[in-house]
Amino acid sequence: MLKIDQMSYRYKNSDRDVLKKIDVEFKAGDMSVILGPSGSGKTTMLSIMAGLDRPTQGNIFVGKKSLADMDLDLYRREEISMVFQAFQLFPLLTAIENVCYPMESNGVKRKDAEEKARGFLNSVGITNDKHKRYPANLSGGEQQRVAIARALSSGARVILADEPTGNLDVANGDIVINILKHLAHQEDYCVIIVTHNLEIAEKADVIYRMSDGVLKKQE
Repeated sequence: MLKIDQMSYRYKNSDRDVLKKIDVEFKAGDMSVILGPSGSGKTTMLSIMAGLDRPTQGNIFVGKKSLADMDLDLYRREEISMVFQAFQLFPLLTAIENVCYPMESNGVKRKDAEEKARGFLNSVGITNDKHKRYPANLSGGEQQRVAIARALSSGARVILADEPTGNLDVANGDIVINILKHLAHQEDYCVIIVTHNLEIAEKADVIYRMSDGVLKKQE
């Protein structure tokens, strides 16, 4: 689903690579976890996978599409969805409006978007009575589930999650990880989680470790 081919990255005016010849393939149906301490390069790798920057060397493929040949804005709208530690919901939009936003940005009519958004929200356990609540009136766990529903609404089949349980208690964190695992195993999404949480890694299908810009699969 997402293949990284000999990717290296170096910041401008730097004399060393922060990512070093990363060669990995993330598959649909798997929940993969990338572990690594702060400064190891995992956040930089996530940013490049998310289309926020291009690699200095190498390439990224989504299916048979090369990122080098794609418009990054289009890539972020159609190929990749992000789930953030801090939720990143629009505070002045209701839950259903937050989920509608990616679809309406892609030209889906409001009525059709709302119908689909209700389905996405219900699929992650956000009941109808909470669809018109603003993020401030939802718990942290509910906000993260709305964020997952919004990620699904874009139609992208690759979900990148950046410390998705970092602002949640254990119970809500477990709910979020179980949703992401269900999406991988039952809906055939490619789910990639960047974290330092070893308990999340224990639930992953594949574990990678990042150290000093080098990514290695844990056997």
